[in-house]
Amino acid sequence: MARSRLPGDPPHLGIPTRGGPPTPTEVRVDVRRLAAVDMHGLYGRPWRRWVIVAEFLTGATVGVALGVYAAAVAPGWGRLIGLWIAGACLNYVPLAAHALDLSRPGRLDRELAGVDVRAALRHYTTRQLWIAVPLLLWPLALRQRRSPRP
Repeated sequence: MARSRLPGDPPHLGIPTRGGPPTPTEVRVDVRRLAAVDMHGLYGRPWRRWVIVAEFLTGATVGVALGVYAAAVAPGWGRLIGLWIAGACLNYVPLAAHALDLSRPGRLDRELAGVDVRAALRHYTTRQLWIAVPLLLWPLALRQRRSPRP
């Protein structure tokens, strides 16, 4: 059970804190919060939301299709690279699902209520690199979907 925030605690980034500090091999990325922070950006401009939704949908469809195509036609290492591209782009599916849900009126604002967006952007800028690990966001998204939100 996570403790309440105390005065002097770092700003709320929307980072899951259930179960204590992360182990060295544990990946802590809140997939929904990653999508929300990316959609909001620094200034919360409405057009950015649709650009990010389009990015996630394109990655989930076109990226996967290109990876599968490359895996099917490329010889040798090209086949492995194609599979890696397809697997990495499959990470955009849970991001796209969350982005579509967050694009409904008021949902993004509720998700980011009380979050220091500037600090969360700094945090999730580096965490976005985990998207390159094929299929990593799927188990994270499924585990987070089953557990209560902090």
